[in-house]
Amino acid sequence: MKKTGFLLGLLLLSGCITVNGDYRIIVQDENGQDLLPKAKLLAHGTGIYTFKNSLCTAFPKATIRIYDLHTNEELKGESPRKCR
Repeated sequence: MKKTGFLLGLLLLSGCITVNGDYRIIVQDENGQDLLPKAKLLAHGTGIYTFKNSLCTAFPKATIRIYDLHTNEELKGESPRKCR
């Protein structure tokens, strides 16, 4: 019974951190210059995590910025991300 309650709680918590929406992603170098100026990078929902990981692999010292496609506001808690 305790395991069921724990799993149910974990499931509910994971639903709270789900990212929904459409996002525009910008990759910048250390000086703030766009590394992919001719590319329009778009992601939907949790696809931003795949994008962030892939871009950080390709550009290890880049800064990833994620903006809501509809409001043009930066996604709090996820952006900006400094790659290592």
